[in-house]
Amino acid sequence: MALPAALKHLVDILQIIIDMLMVGMISVSALAAVGMSMQFMMVINVLMTLYVVGGNALISRFIGQGRKKRASALLYSLGIFAIFLSIFVTIGGYFASEQIYVLMGAEAEVVKQGSMYFKILSLGIVVIFIDNLLYNALSAAGDTKSSLYIKLISASINAFLNYVLIFGHFGFEAYGIEGAAYATVIAYCFNVIAYLILLKKPKAKLNLIPIIRIKDMKRVWNVGWSAALDRGISSMSFLVFISIITAYGTAGLAGYQVGLRIEGIAFMPGFGFAIAAMALVGQNLGANNKELAYKMGIISGRIAYIFMGSVGVVLILFPEVLVSFFTRDLATIKVASNYLVLVGLAQIPLAIVFVYSGALRGAGATKTTLKVNVLSLWFLRVIPSYIAYKMGYGLVVIFVIMNIETLIKGIVYWYIYHKKEWLNTKV
Repeated sequence: MALPAALKHLVDILQIIIDMLMVGMISVSALAAVGMSMQFMMVINVLMTLYVVGGNALISRFIGQGRKKRASALLYSLGIFAIFLSIFVTIGGYFASEQIYVLMGAEAEVVKQGSMYFKILSLGIVVIFIDNLLYNALSAAGDTKSSLYIKLISASINAFLNYVLIFGHFGFEAYGIEGAAYATVIAYCFNVIAYLILLKKPKAKLNLIPIIRIKDMKRVWNVGWSAALDRGISSMSFLVFISIITAYGTAGLAGYQVGLRIEGIAFMPGFGFAIAAMALVGQNLGANNKELAYKMGIISGRIAYIFMGSVGVVLILFPEVLVSFFTRDLATIKVASNYLVLVGLAQIPLAIVFVYSGALRGAGATKTTLKVNVLSLWFLRVIPSYIAYKMGYGLVVIFVIMNIETLIKGIVYWYIYHKKEWLNTKV
């Protein structure tokens, strides 16, 4: 289960890398704009967390208890809720796209390119919300293979449409950065259609049963609100962190974004193992097998350490080679290379953070992850980074502070997980 989830997230990051490669051919400003839009999506993910994390915890427990119909009815309710939320996000994102980039302190050309990109992306928020829900729900139910196959096809569609719409091939006009946005939205539409076809099959892990149980939605909310608050405060901290990096100039921002995308080769599969841990822990707790639930997190963690640690070595040894695929700008290459060397050293503690926090969320212990993440990000990363910037230190020092925060947070999660108190969380 963990391997398909990890491979799916690897395909996710490869899709992002292809996007960045093609957008980078337009200009450094376009590259920075798309990178910043991904940070904005982190904030939007807060709303998705409201129903995804609580939904995952409850669906996995229902499946562990052998209650597929109850889980399928919950999925239907969550879908209605997701569509309702997406309407407000679409309106806000479309009409406030330019102001968002200005607020982040982006330069004029980045604001122009980013506004064009994010307006189009905002129109596809509803399919992005539904895609996220259906992927997570099926993963919680134990089906990660189907999502992998769907993603492989949609990533190919996205790459082809990028080539056609960004640069103007096969008779189409060259839309530039807007073409990248159109390609992304169309790929998400394919995902949703494929998932809906899958859910109609009687043997699918989940179906859509049009029954709304307010009681179950309240249970989702009880888990989801703290996870959403965690994601919200964390996202705001990342945006503040990005604004600090933005103060070092467009090359610094673009270098960070490129480095982050390349690092994703290591940590996106880590997200896959986190999803597997979340589902397996929830299912075994639903079956009232606490010891096996604990062991599932340990096993997922060990695989993640090996995978992410190995990629970390590559990041340390060949940073310039990796960055050179994205840009020829020397200043951007220097920033991104410094970033990759440093984060390569932090991949194992990052794997601990991903997997153990995912396992805790699968158990419904979202209040614990809220406390750890908020305190760590603000007091160990954002505030020290701001102080370092004001004292005149370079961007490398900011990256070092980021690594130290990751290491300390990994140690804290390791300690909490091995205490086993989270196994008694009520959902």
